[in-house]
Amino acid sequence: MALQLYSRVCLVPLVFSLLSVGTSTAKAIAQTTFPFDVVYNINVTLTPIPSTDVSKAFVSGFNPDADYGLTNFLSIDNYSRVDPDTGNLVFVQDPAKFGLQGLPIGRDEFFGSGDDKLFASSNATASFDFPNRQLVGSGTITITGGAGKFSGATGIFNFNETESLDQEPTAPLKGKAFLSGSFQIPQKVPEPRTKAMIFGICVIGIGLMSRRLNFKLLGEL
Repeated sequence: MALQLYSRVCLVPLVFSLLSVGTSTAKAIAQTTFPFDVVYNINVTLTPIPSTDVSKAFVSGFNPDADYGLTNFLSIDNYSRVDPDTGNLVFVQDPAKFGLQGLPIGRDEFFGSGDDKLFASSNATASFDFPNRQLVGSGTITITGGAGKFSGATGIFNFNETESLDQEPTAPLKGKAFLSGSFQIPQKVPEPRTKAMIFGICVIGIGLMSRRLNFKLLGEL
């Protein structure tokens, strides 16, 4: 009885050690990170909303060489208003923040010619650089999902953009947006067969160690 008890006590750490190997392996491959560093040529259209001090903003971007084939960028249903304290333009995607009701909430999308897409939300501010005749903006894009191989994506992009003020007043503002950041996509955990294999390895290892331990103890008796 003492021999069996001693054997079981000695095997407990081994069980946890082997199981922890399998667990840590699964966690190590839980997600893959994709760096993202792209410059898009953009068009910005601002349309005043009647009877308000708010404009609706639509942004489109294109770069034929963008990372991962995400050549197109759209930012739809943004809302902008001049901050009276700073004189800067503030862009949000929830119209309720400007006291507007019944309007759609904005969204961002990155896509190309295939099925791979990124979905996002964003916020930004822009200031008028009158000496250099530019509108200078910056903000954050939060990746909230995706499609294709980017399904379940999450991440953060920071961006800066510039548009010249020396353009046709009624035409979309043309400029460049510089995006930098990364996003992650989840990976599949080990399939049941893989888990069974890990468990089988644990059982075999425990059996071998148990036999060695029993032989050793018997030799010492």
